[in-house]
Amino acid sequence: MPNEEELDYTPDLITLEDEKGVEHQCEVIDAADYNGEHYLAVVPYTADPEKMLEEDAQLVIMRVVEDGGEEFLDIVDDDEELTAVSEVFAARLEELYDIEL
Repeated sequence: MPNEEELDYTPDLITLEDEKGVEHQCEVIDAADYNGEHYLAVVPYTADPEKMLEEDAQLVIMRVVEDGGEEFLDIVDDDEELTAVSEVFAARLEELYDIEL
């Protein structure tokens, strides 16, 4: 029987639009700050938990950019920045979910 915490889970969903204008629904699984920048770790979202377990989730790291008072998400293109931020998220996720990445 699921515990109360599992029943109360509501995913933090965002919709991202790719360069072709196609929208993708993603779940924000973590957020972190690194070198004065704010980042989100997201995975593609599916409402079917069994389907989600069957697929290998592709973690996408996005940088939060502010422009004209509005926030936008930007893909991290720089390999060094991506590696460093990935390590931050890996350490956080290992702690949060008691897993080894």
